[in-house]
Amino acid sequence: MALPLPTPKGLLADKGYDGDRFRENLLMRGILSVIPPRSNRKIPEHPEYRCYNDRSRVERMLAKLKQHRLKQHRRIANC
Repeated sequence: MALPLPTPKGLLADKGYDGDRFRENLLMRGILSVIPPRSNRKIPEHPEYRCYNDRSRVERMLAKLKQHRLKQHRRIANC
């Protein structure tokens, strides 16, 4: 995985990135992984949920922006 030159302190990701090798790679680079465990994981590793909540906020904001943009395009198309 290619990361930018300044190493980030943490990586916020969804359950799709919950893998032991991926987590180990981040840990070796000194990056905190904030990834919720998949439901089938035998020993779940719990992330820092305060940080994960921030990820949720950003996703909801982007979804609202997309929704607002779609509404504007519909108005223009109906004219």
